[in-house]
Amino acid sequence: MPSSVVNNYEYFPETEILRIVYQSGAIYDYLKVSQEIFNRFKSVQSKGRFLNYVIKPKFKYKKIE
Repeated sequence: MPSSVVNNYEYFPETEILRIVYQSGAIYDYLKVSQEIFNRFKSVQSKGRFLNYVIKPKFKYKKIE
């Protein structure tokens, strides 16, 4: 089922950056996201809910676009 929040995502294990492309077109890099957290993110049905409750409150981020 497509996400109403997340359009696409990519993980860079060497830098522990999780890049999220939102449906709005905004792109954010979440910093120091472990492989374990990324694996959990990949497996959940609701990407938006996981972002709101696990990723956003715990990880610093920077807006790319």
